[in-house]
Amino acid sequence: MSKVKEVLKLKEVTVRFAGDSGDGMQLTGSQFSDTTAWVGNDLNTLPDYPAEIRAPAGTLYGVSGFQLHFSSDDIHTPGDQPDVLVAMNPAALKKNLSELRNGGMIIVNSDSFDLKNLKLANYATNPLEDESLSGYEVFKVPISSLTANALEGTKLSPKEVARCKNFFALGLMYWLYNRPPETTITWIHEKFKSKPEYVEANEKALKAGINFGEMTEAFTTRYSVEPARLPKGTYRNISGNEATALGFLAASVKSGLPLFLGSYPITPASEILQYLSNYKNFGVKTFQAEDEIAGVCSAIGASYAGHLAITNTSGPGLALKTEAIGLAVMTELPVVIIDVQRGGPSTGLPTKTEQADLLQSIYGRNGESPVPVLAARTPRDCFYMAIEASRIALKYMTPVILLTDGYLANGSEPWKIPDVKDLPEIKTKIRTEKEGFFPYLRDDNLSRPWAIPGTPELEHRVGGLEKANITGNVNYDPDNHDFMIKLRAQKVQNIENDIPDLKVDGDESGELLLLGWGGTYGTIKEAVSKARELGYTLSQAHLRYLNPMPKNTGDVLSRFKKILIPEINLGQLAKLIRSEFLIEVEQLNVVRGLPFRTSDILTKITETLGGNNGK
Repeated sequence: MSKVKEVLKLKEVTVRFAGDSGDGMQLTGSQFSDTTAWVGNDLNTLPDYPAEIRAPAGTLYGVSGFQLHFSSDDIHTPGDQPDVLVAMNPAALKKNLSELRNGGMIIVNSDSFDLKNLKLANYATNPLEDESLSGYEVFKVPISSLTANALEGTKLSPKEVARCKNFFALGLMYWLYNRPPETTITWIHEKFKSKPEYVEANEKALKAGINFGEMTEAFTTRYSVEPARLPKGTYRNISGNEATALGFLAASVKSGLPLFLGSYPITPASEILQYLSNYKNFGVKTFQAEDEIAGVCSAIGASYAGHLAITNTSGPGLALKTEAIGLAVMTELPVVIIDVQRGGPSTGLPTKTEQADLLQSIYGRNGESPVPVLAARTPRDCFYMAIEASRIALKYMTPVILLTDGYLANGSEPWKIPDVKDLPEIKTKIRTEKEGFFPYLRDDNLSRPWAIPGTPELEHRVGGLEKANITGNVNYDPDNHDFMIKLRAQKVQNIENDIPDLKVDGDESGELLLLGWGGTYGTIKEAVSKARELGYTLSQAHLRYLNPMPKNTGDVLSRFKKILIPEINLGQLAKLIRSEFLIEVEQLNVVRGLPFRTSDILTKITETLGGNNGK
């Protein structure tokens, strides 16, 4: 019999699963995340995919990772440094070791540390046998051979058996952190219901990992993280891409308009197409186009036909869509363009995150082509900002750009499922009456009427040539062009009267304000919280509306002596703030293809305040 293991209560833990791209680390991490959400912990995740498709197995380039930060308290980031690293091969260990905290736990698949894999990872000696890991708590577990032993007698081939080792590792981690396996077992039965031999093997591997943890003498301690005290409600774990898709689905229902997505697959935005294609029973139409231009043009056509029309892409695709977005500006049709930002330029870092499309979103079109620009700040906020982007597009008859990023898209967190009645109403105003109709006559919002093709006596011209005021006829008069340019710009500017004021977390005035936008929200919030614990006095504000900005933005900024703007770019919001409000700002710019570390921002805060924490 095994000895009873001590159970140690922890407030929070950061775990990183890492292995070859074929080792199933994303699946392992997502299952651990879903189970962690089910038991009630707050959590935040960071999947980290290799940038190359099927890089050579065992190499540093092929390492895939999944980081999970879970806690009994409210958290906002995937964690700075892992407390635990599960490394399935030497390359995974080498690539991730430098980020593991001092004294952290390492669980390695010792079977993979053979001469071939050590050489592929550029190890001169075996780190499990020399003294290089002496500063860590290392557990050498022969995961591959233990999995093979557990699956002896099944109908799987040796190659298929090897693929089950991630479930053994998952089972071991479930045991170590007191996670129940039932949700994963249910998932296995559903996922592989047509292949009973896979159901049997994966369930056996999962339970073998749990049993190994219980029986081995290597682990003397288990860990427990109590459920977080979250507001009452029904929760589910949700990624930013899925939240974005569900947000547009909700906007379709609330507006009474059928949803159309015209999309060309591109990392990391493709999942939005995949998610929405499952909702045909809600009247959703998804179209996988032959290229980015076709994707946005099909959305413009769907909008002309009376649909809530959207198109999704990443930075390179947004560049290709620019002329068509200008067409939507000219025709004044409601289209939402979702840009899931990734590392650039060009193909760049397709599986990594970045915030470098802000200036492209606001200015990246020929001519004077103003477009409202919004940005989600957390994975679950993608749901609400998708609804808001739809509302603005439909109310003001304009294309809208919604910015998310690779971290938000692939990361996940618990989401309290809202009551439908609490979601904002979205009124539509499709024109049917012929009396007094002119295609470019304006309402109080400066929005033109939305007349659907085929409506009797509401025929009108559309196209990319300049429109005459009121009639919409093609017009080359210089004064008319000047008038229409300014009118379209004023329509977008007027949206500032229809969006919330910029809110300040902390004192309304003072020495330092941290101003952010997009996916930096959680890290900034956590850094500000830690700085306050150290005795510093500072405030935070976060922009979800970038064009136009909230009306009180200038007033908020004027009340602080210093403004610090952390961005995963070289200072794009900083440029906008300087030019718009004629004030100087401090910058923090780190562009690594990864989210900020809390420590990055905390260090900059202490430098900016000069060590003055009021003590």
